[in-house]
Amino acid sequence: MDTPIALSTLPSYVWTAPTTLQCGFPSPAEDHAEQRLDLSSLLIQQQDATFFMRVRGASMRDAGIDDGDLVVIDRSVNAKHGQIVVAVVDGEFTIKRLYKKRNQVRLEAANPTYPNIELKDGQELVIWGVVTWTLKKHSHGV
Repeated sequence: MDTPIALSTLPSYVWTAPTTLQCGFPSPAEDHAEQRLDLSSLLIQQQDATFFMRVRGASMRDAGIDDGDLVVIDRSVNAKHGQIVVAVVDGEFTIKRLYKKRNQVRLEAANPTYPNIELKDGQELVIWGVVTWTLKKHSHGV
């Protein structure tokens, strides 16, 4: 993973329509009055504690996080069992699902071809933040 990028204090507005998208059959046309959506207010709860990081690798593929995606990390959130976290293990950033039960702590991959990170004596683990959003590009060359 790359070095964290602090988010700008300026709002980023995009257009949104007040309707949901059906993944089955389309619903009858609704009133499509457009509204402005501030991406900053959607993605950020604690501005000073929120960062973007680009993901490298496929270890979180089955959690919907792919190589090249951007993740939004909130450092003010207390990490809990089952959450996807950005961790620092022996000085290296990684993204994994936190397993924290019965005095056991490990970082679990979401791809069976990648091993979980089981901490050994003397290894240092810092939970750097909790992943709150994943941003991915679906159209290439646009």
